[in-house]
Amino acid sequence: MSQVRTNAAAAILGVSANTLRGWEQRLGHPTPRRTEGGHRIFERSEIEALRDALSETGEITAAISIVRQRGEGPSSAQRLRLAFADFNEAKADRLLEESMLTRSLERTVQEVLLPAVELVCDATPERCFAWRYATGWVAAAKRLAPPAMRDEGVMIFDASAQGSLDALHAQALELLLRRAGLRTLSLPAALHPDRIGNALRALGPAAIVLAGASADLHAVAKLVFAARQTCGQIPVYDFRDAVPDTGASTVTRLGQSPLAAVEALRDAFSGSGETRAAFDASAGRQDRRFLAASL
Repeated sequence: MSQVRTNAAAAILGVSANTLRGWEQRLGHPTPRRTEGGHRIFERSEIEALRDALSETGEITAAISIVRQRGEGPSSAQRLRLAFADFNEAKADRLLEESMLTRSLERTVQEVLLPAVELVCDATPERCFAWRYATGWVAAAKRLAPPAMRDEGVMIFDASAQGSLDALHAQALELLLRRAGLRTLSLPAALHPDRIGNALRALGPAAIVLAGASADLHAVAKLVFAARQTCGQIPVYDFRDAVPDTGASTVTRLGQSPLAAVEALRDAFSGSGETRAAFDASAGRQDRRFLAASL
């Protein structure tokens, strides 16, 4: 298991859960991420590195200093966060390259890159650096994605704000959809409906995905109406709560993670075992190509 909850992490360190929370609050280490239910999740490698350093020093402040200097453990969101905190682009490159030796590109994005940016405090120079680095990395991966393998197209109307986590997740979704063999086009949700006709005719989308919590619902509704006027009654999906859940909405929700959203759309389009196996084999070839290009 690569991740552990608070009680398990505390047991590894030989301290109480309250002591572990105190270290996090007072010293900023170890740094967990939060589940959708609000539970703390720690990287096991980070906890084990802290345990080893603590056994050497017997003092938590010195142990944390040692761990930060060593950067022990496999590539993780926490280690990448530390690279962002140091504005160290070369180290961030190396950590993502290391991650792709043991993870697929999809898992590297979802388990390392996105959580690392989220771990950096908002409205800081470090977050700006992390966000710009991540968007550049995702853009480079999109340029290396092969041509679409399927006829279905996915139109993303993105209403996320510049520099937001929603914007980064929307970019990651576009990347993963392309790597899944789907024709994909992302457009800002602020476009006037009269101006999207050429894009709709070129893509012929089989699905519309709404992304970004900053959406003007009236404007988005006009875009969806224009798309359906051109392409028929295509289904509309919500990614990361772009549309408020009032209980009356007929929009299908794809959840919070790009990888889960791609899986849901692939299942909606076909779900056949042979097709999905072909996608997975293609993704493996893409991983090797991207890693070779980035070295």
